[in-house]
Amino acid sequence: MPLDLLFSIASALATLGWLLLIVLPRNRPAHAIASIGIPLTIAALYLVLIVAYFPSAKGGFFSLNDVSLLFSEREVLLAGWIHYLAFDLFIGAWETRDSQAHHIPHLLVVPCLLLTFMLGPIGLLAYFLLRTLRGQTAKA
Repeated sequence: MPLDLLFSIASALATLGWLLLIVLPRNRPAHAIASIGIPLTIAALYLVLIVAYFPSAKGGFFSLNDVSLLFSEREVLLAGWIHYLAFDLFIGAWETRDSQAHHIPHLLVVPCLLLTFMLGPIGLLAYFLLRTLRGQTAKA
């Protein structure tokens, strides 16, 4: 399957997951799809790419130059992108569940979810800041 098509499929799946978290946060089937079904599907695609392309990839993780070389290969770059999609969505699903457990209004969480979708760790920081401002302790 062409890499551009895999990119489009994975990105569309992740976007669907984010929409479900934002629009249907308390719908159990939607939350299961967004928090488990889609991240695991994307993770399986990641596994296929890693098994197929990582053993022959140049570069590595021990210096910035090695990482740059590693991600200069489109197949590994796509795997890296899919890695981000899966983990960021998983974190967004956790933020949604956690906010419900702590009775944080969903409209306050939506900006954090959007930040997590677009900027990963910044969204997570924003969510923990929101929890702190709402008087919740920052426990996992």
